[in-house]
Amino acid sequence: MSDDLIIYPARLVRTMDPARPTAEAVAVVGDRIRAVGSLDELSQYGRATIDRRYEESVIFPGMVEAHAHIMTGEMWQHTYVGYYERRSPDGRRWPGCESLEAVLSRLAEVDRNLDDLEAPILAWGLDPLNFPGERLNRRHLDAVSTTRPIMVLHQSFHLSTVNSAVLQRDGITRDTAMEGVVKDPDGEPNGELQEPPAMALVRSVQARPGESFNEAALRNFGADARNHGVTTIVDLGNKNLMREDYVAATRRVVEADDFPTRLSLFHMGAVTSPHEALPRVLALRETSSDKLHFGHIKLMLDGSIQGFTARLQPPGYLPDDREGIWLMAPEAFEEAFRLFHEAGLTVHVHCNGDEATELFVDTVERVLGQAPRWDHRHTVTHSQLTTPAQYRRMAALGMCANIFSNHLWYWGDHHRDLVLGPDRASRMNATATALRAGVPVTLHSDSPVTPLDALATASYAAERRTPLGKTLGEHERLTVPQALHAVTLGAAYTLKMDHLVGSLEAGKFADFAIMDADPYDAAPEELRAIAIQGSVLGGRDFPA
Repeated sequence: MSDDLIIYPARLVRTMDPARPTAEAVAVVGDRIRAVGSLDELSQYGRATIDRRYEESVIFPGMVEAHAHIMTGEMWQHTYVGYYERRSPDGRRWPGCESLEAVLSRLAEVDRNLDDLEAPILAWGLDPLNFPGERLNRRHLDAVSTTRPIMVLHQSFHLSTVNSAVLQRDGITRDTAMEGVVKDPDGEPNGELQEPPAMALVRSVQARPGESFNEAALRNFGADARNHGVTTIVDLGNKNLMREDYVAATRRVVEADDFPTRLSLFHMGAVTSPHEALPRVLALRETSSDKLHFGHIKLMLDGSIQGFTARLQPPGYLPDDREGIWLMAPEAFEEAFRLFHEAGLTVHVHCNGDEATELFVDTVERVLGQAPRWDHRHTVTHSQLTTPAQYRRMAALGMCANIFSNHLWYWGDHHRDLVLGPDRASRMNATATALRAGVPVTLHSDSPVTPLDALATASYAAERRTPLGKTLGEHERLTVPQALHAVTLGAAYTLKMDHLVGSLEAGKFADFAIMDADPYDAAPEELRAIAIQGSVLGGRDFPA
């Protein structure tokens, strides 16, 4: 980047810095902000070029998505069968499949267009809760093909459904004792596989996401972020960081000038032995650059609420007393967490249910008592049913919460009517309670589970309405400024990057989202309608 001073006037500059919340322009030198202020004030900093490309737009801090996955980009190389319409990073419109028949029709179309009769089909985005009655099973998929393997990933990515060809090729039978292999009353597998250990039994669908480096997928991921004004993004739980070839290839793409976002790669802590992973993660942390960050850990405790596999405290699920699934044995979790904590790493832990949150908080309290450490920023991610008492304990322990506010829209009606009941559903994703307790919060999309759109994520947290028009927890609504803080500085704080990104302040990276309207003027439901015209990363322009 040039070391010349460039001043970017705008219709309005929103800084997210309470000491100077608005300005007329931003001055940039190289990849950093020199100053914000009026044009007269910025003229004090010496000879400058005035670049007026944003003068009719609003300059806003580049937003930060602290829980997404690189496979966002990879999934668009496969077949989308979700209920809601979505757009791929290249702008293509994918209509939603609003019935089980529509799902099967789209799969049948893919089947007809494949010349190889045994080539697998991987589809994604399905949620059986959208289709009352019989859940998708192997018999439905066998109607599409009995010869080629078909695997349909559910929207949560915690469950999948496969056809008989997959069951046969991968040896999944009535004798398979793995928890999560769902069986018919007669004892035969019905094709539904719940949670990663059961899903990992599938080997015949070779194109499973996230298993190897995929440059096109990584570029799609960056493009999706650019289109939504996200300039720092996390791949929360990368399984490949033990491989030097994967890291080198990722570094080549991300650190190139044409890649439009900063990327933080969290090591998936359960992929290999924690003792084996620790020296590798510490070594990678020392190689972090301005655009590519290493050194954080993700662990997973439970499953998904809509899949009935999250761990819930009483009163549990609405239909029955099922317990959910531990994805990591509590003893193994504490051993891994303790090792990473004592090494000075920040750990984000997947906890959908309040029983999982309780285990995480208990573990942090116990480990901190034996290995005190300040400013650790360990984070409950998803945090969907975290209780007020748990948030008070989290505040006392210095923990953060990354809350899945998109769930209120995509599953809110289901949680109210089918999964949890009105009372517990209204207490889900309790962001206002977290803030009242003093817990630092951010919001996330978990893309590709829901679309990578930070303004929409903020909108759902401020509105808390469902597609059927119901309000889930009116006293948990955030104000628009609170929601915007959560997707900028709030997210940056959980990543230990708030000194670099998340607001427009002198010395920070010149990372902007370029908008057609001031989000502070928008009602909660209007936030997600604001057009993102592009982003700026380190002073470099990336039109959407």
